[in-house]
Amino acid sequence: MVLQLYENRGFVTLISVLTLGAVSLSIVLALLFLGTDYTRTNIDTIKFSQAKYGAETCAEEALERIRDSIPYTGTDTLILNDGTCILEVISTGGENRTIKATGVIGNSTRKIRITINQITPIINITSWEELADF
Repeated sequence: MVLQLYENRGFVTLISVLTLGAVSLSIVLALLFLGTDYTRTNIDTIKFSQAKYGAETCAEEALERIRDSIPYTGTDTLILNDGTCILEVISTGGENRTIKATGVIGNSTRKIRITINQITPIINITSWEELADF
């Protein structure tokens, strides 16, 4: 009887250690996957913000070009540190202008549309809005 009691204790200990190891491994793997998802989400958020800043950069550049040359219209692409931005200035008659600015960083794209109803003596912006698409 004594020999059988010692054999059962070893078996129970082995099963306990294996179970504890499996649970610990599951927790570690779950934390690793959560960390990777968090990192991906954080990188996407950063790129999304950078695309917005790119669109704002193009919008400001378009306003500078209008200020420097009142009849300015056209399309241009600017190279940024991590991506590009596209600006388009459209004359809608008289001093009225519409600016379309798009910032692209990686897979993230942000778009801004600005409408102007006066250029001289100062530029008067009537709307500045971020859009999903033009």
